[in-house]
Amino acid sequence: MGLFERDAAITSMHDLLAEAVAGKGRVAMVTGVVATGKSELLHAFAEQALERGALPLVAAATRAESDLPLGVFGQLFQNAPLREDASALAADLLREGAQMASPAKGDGFDQIDAQIVHSLCAVLLSLAERHPLAIVIDDVHYADRASLLCLSYLVRRARCSPLMAVFSQAEYRQHMHGSFATEMLRQPHCTAVRLAPLSYDAVATMTSEHLDEEVAAGLAPEWYALSGGNPLLLRGLIEDFGTSGGAPGERYGEAVLSCLHRADPALMQVAGWLAALDDPDLLQRMIGPDPAIVSQALHWLETAGLLRSGRYRAEIARRTVLAELSDEVRRSVHRRAAELLYAEGADAVAIATHLLGAEAADLPWAVPVLESAALHRLDDGFVNLAVDYLKLAWRGCTDERRRTTIATLLMRAEWRINPRTPAEHIAELTDALHNGTLRGSDAVVLARALLWHGKVDDACQVLEHLKESGDTEPQTVAELIGTRLWLRSSAPPLLAHVDRSTSEQAREPVLPVRVSRRLEAANALASVLTRGPRERILSTVERILRSSHLDEMSMDTVESSLLALVYGGWPDKAAPWCDAFIEEAESRRAPARRARLTAIRAEIAMRCGDLETAASCARLALQLIPPASWGVAVGAPLANLILATTAMGLYDEALEQVNTPVPEAMLQTRFGLHYLHARGRYHLAIDHSAAALRDFRFCGELMGEWEMDTPGFIAWRADAAEALIRMGKTEEARVLVEEQLSRCGPGASRTHGMALRVLAATSEARHRPMLLRQSSDRLHACGDRYELARSLVDLTEAFHGVGEFRRAGIIASRARTLAQECGAQPLSQALAGDGSGAAGENAEMSKVAAILSDAERRVAGLAAVGYTNREIAAKLFITVSTVEQHLTRIYRKLGITQRSDLPANLELSPTMR
Repeated sequence: MGLFERDAAITSMHDLLAEAVAGKGRVAMVTGVVATGKSELLHAFAEQALERGALPLVAAATRAESDLPLGVFGQLFQNAPLREDASALAADLLREGAQMASPAKGDGFDQIDAQIVHSLCAVLLSLAERHPLAIVIDDVHYADRASLLCLSYLVRRARCSPLMAVFSQAEYRQHMHGSFATEMLRQPHCTAVRLAPLSYDAVATMTSEHLDEEVAAGLAPEWYALSGGNPLLLRGLIEDFGTSGGAPGERYGEAVLSCLHRADPALMQVAGWLAALDDPDLLQRMIGPDPAIVSQALHWLETAGLLRSGRYRAEIARRTVLAELSDEVRRSVHRRAAELLYAEGADAVAIATHLLGAEAADLPWAVPVLESAALHRLDDGFVNLAVDYLKLAWRGCTDERRRTTIATLLMRAEWRINPRTPAEHIAELTDALHNGTLRGSDAVVLARALLWHGKVDDACQVLEHLKESGDTEPQTVAELIGTRLWLRSSAPPLLAHVDRSTSEQAREPVLPVRVSRRLEAANALASVLTRGPRERILSTVERILRSSHLDEMSMDTVESSLLALVYGGWPDKAAPWCDAFIEEAESRRAPARRARLTAIRAEIAMRCGDLETAASCARLALQLIPPASWGVAVGAPLANLILATTAMGLYDEALEQVNTPVPEAMLQTRFGLHYLHARGRYHLAIDHSAAALRDFRFCGELMGEWEMDTPGFIAWRADAAEALIRMGKTEEARVLVEEQLSRCGPGASRTHGMALRVLAATSEARHRPMLLRQSSDRLHACGDRYELARSLVDLTEAFHGVGEFRRAGIIASRARTLAQECGAQPLSQALAGDGSGAAGENAEMSKVAAILSDAERRVAGLAAVGYTNREIAAKLFITVSTVEQHLTRIYRKLGITQRSDLPANLELSPTMR
């Protein structure tokens, strides 16, 4: 059998036609997969036959007329130029033969009289003697059996007649009426012409005919892969590109359907099943012991360009074919697949995928399989799929206790997507608690969900119910310990509802590693908030973070650990960990977890003085989870957005956040403390000092009441003192800020520096520079650039106040740089009067950088901002004599004679600030 592209096939058929016109009858059997151009080839051949001396008689078979006796053969006589008597004879013969071959009479193949067949063919052969004939029949595989009998007889009689017969037949249909195809191919005067799919070069040529040459060259490889050389599919791709300029779309999908509808219905069925299963091996196993039909269908689909390696070449093709399946058929296919996979012992996820497609949870083993698959998907980060599995299991479960467990797991899974969604299950779980089907650790989950959504009284009732139940199962007790520690750091007013004695007894059992790690992290956070930071906490938390991932149980572990670093005064160490976990949350498609981590990242950025990052992270957190879904925890991202926008001078945006509705229950949580502090800062910035003072004092009262009044958490006293100063109550402010300083231990550099800045404002002018220099030293050490900039702005004013104008200019330059880096517009405006010489100072600085060595530049930088030789020596860990030698060389290189002549904007290295 020859394999031809279209032009080569036409040439071959024209050669055969020339032989037929010369009196040597010829037959061509044109085959090929659907949409390879068989019909177009026959149409082109018929048009050119007349030009080459042959009379074309054309017929087309269709599936709808395949039972019409002599329907196809009769089409040949409709336009044949017969004499009147021959035309009448043919009409009579066709009518008589159709009656004899009527389905009502039985098998038409045996009922047609041989004389009628002979007479009908004789009419055409007689016509051929007067004028060479080209008989062209498209889709002969759909021809009725009586017509096939006549055509077979005609071909055998035409070997020595000027007649050429051309038939087209789809490859997949060769097994249909195989006796005709086989008989034709056995004839010595029959030539097989198989149309091949388009080659790569042909695809490139066809593409370039419709698109710009450069664009076509870039698309040809992809389109050849997507079409498999099928012209119909390629045209679909071209049309889609013209419409959307992108990936295969609607036209490509329609071309796929067109190919399938032209083929046998059985092929469409196989294609539909494959679209549902997307697994050719599974499809073959489902058919049973004789998968030959499926193998043949898959081979045909592959040859036709629809499949590659047993799967659809484009997802749009699979979805389009799948849409053609009725819901009933689709569910049936998935159900059979699930049953087969379960019988084969396949993994739960594979079975659950088909249970979901079948919407079937009524099989006796379905619910546990769906539960197991959901847990696997949660571990893998496919939370949406896990939720779908759990919903189906929940609907199909008839055991009330198990149904409650599934509902709890479903609530926890949905929480990872949107914390507001689980609220739908709260009522059901509350009922389950009262009827006794919700117990132990599941009840603890319900209590935390209620608290998140601001239902404090209901949460307390659940905790009381647990306390009264006396449940001592290790898992329940572990949950109670974790809840107690979580309440200690997040919602202290609810601690009274957790039985302390039960929790403490639970420390004896050996707990799973993940559980003990979660308790350890929660304890570290509670310790930092109630007793302040300790060095051992840093090593403990970093060890926990190194072994943690965002699986189903560890979000609390990660969150507690990160916050322990933040509140313990190590935000710089928390930042890279937080960034890594945010990336993991994004890869696991867990928007709720990503939002909670992003809110922590905003807190970290705020404590490092990175206002723009703090604002953008807080905004993102509130986009990932809208404020209404944050529950009581909304105070965390709102607070940092208010703090950042206030410091940046974006007062309208800050006001918008202040006016955002928040749950009343938030003020019974740690998140409410952050919110009160941030709102107080906003009020202070817009000169509502009394309102600011109320917020700061209320925040402080709650912190004291909850035994969380540690300086690393919220330095409310320093802010309240600043409000008092603005109200003219300096002495009261001094008492408050001195109390703040007395509470600052070794690990509270940030709060110590902030408090010293405020203390300077309550002191005499001559003492302020010293206090503010101490403040800036501590703030530089902790890495908070914004608070450092605030301190330097005050130091600039303090130097002005004592007549140290040169020093004021030097400090103003540093403050201006920091304020600009932070985006703190109000601070930049406060320094606006000192900015005229900035360009010149920068140029001077560049010259100095080129002249001085690194060691000289370090000494010069400290000397320029007023440090004595002894202080410089202490800071740089060198001798006083070495400092003096450096200064001598510096003066000589710069052509100056005294310290006051050093460049005002000589920048300090990060280690010296």
